[in-house]
Amino acid sequence: MAGMNSIASALQRRRADIQEKWSEQLAATITGSAKGRISAEELKQQSRDFFDVFNPAVQSGKLDDIYAPEWTEVRAFLDDLSRHRVLAGFSSNETATFIFSLKRPLFDALKEESASASDWAHYANDVWDATLLLDALGLHTVKTFQRAREEVINRQQQELLELSTPVVKLWDGILALPMIGTLDSARTQVVMESLLQKIVETESQIAIIDITGVPTVDTLVAQHLLKTVTALRLMGADCIISGIRPQIAQTIVHLGVDLQGVTTKASLADALALALKRSGISFTKH
Repeated sequence: MAGMNSIASALQRRRADIQEKWSEQLAATITGSAKGRISAEELKQQSRDFFDVFNPAVQSGKLDDIYAPEWTEVRAFLDDLSRHRVLAGFSSNETATFIFSLKRPLFDALKEESASASDWAHYANDVWDATLLLDALGLHTVKTFQRAREEVINRQQQELLELSTPVVKLWDGILALPMIGTLDSARTQVVMESLLQKIVETESQIAIIDITGVPTVDTLVAQHLLKTVTALRLMGADCIISGIRPQIAQTIVHLGVDLQGVTTKASLADALALALKRSGISFTKH
C-alpha cells in the first residue's frame, strides 16, 4: 500500500506520543456508569498491550487484510477485549471506540511525519490507508462483541429455562415437575432432559407433570406433553399429568388431541394421592 512505510515509521518513531494521546482519548470516551467498570490505568495498560501486537502487524506491510496471518495476534487481542467488555457490561459503541479513538492520534502523527517533507498528497494517502485499516479492525471488534453477547444471552436463557423447570422429589420413587408459563419446543427439550436425568439419578418410577401454571394448552403444547410422556415410558417410568382445569380439558377435546393412555388429574394433590397408591403407600387417619 502507498502509505505503508509512513504509517509504520510514524508508529515506530512516535509510539510514546501516539499512545499517550490515545490513552487520553480512551479515558474521555468512558463516561457515566462505564467509569466504574474500568480504571484509567487499565485503559493505559490495554493501549500498551495493543501496541505490542499492533506495531509488528503494521511493520509487516500487510495492511489491506486484517485476516492475514500477520494479524492473528491483533485479532486475538481484540476478541479477548470484546468478550471481557461484554461480561463487564459495556455497550458495542463503547467497545468499538477502543479502536476508533486511535484515529486522531495516529492522523496527527502522520501529519507531523509528512509536514517535514511538505508532502500533503502523501499525507492524504497515509490517512486514507490508516482509515481503512482502523475501520476494518473496528468492524471486527464489533462483530466479535455481538457474537460474544449473543453467546452470553443464549447461556442466560438456557439457565433461566433450567431454573423455570425444577424437578422436585415428593416421595421416594415419586418426582414432580411444576410448570409455569408457556411451553415451547426449546423448553420441552429442557423439561425432558431434566426429568429423564432426575429419573435416572433417583431411580424413581413415577413422575408428575403439573401444568396448573401453564396459561393455555394448544395442539403444539399437547404434542410436547405427549413426547415427554413417551420419553418417560421408554425409561420405564409412569407419568401423571395434573392441573387439567375445566377450560383446558375443553380445549384439549376441541382440538381433538388424543390423550388416551395418559393418566390425568385435576390437581397436584390428586396426582400425588394416585402416585402414592400406585407405589403401595397408604395413610390411616387416627
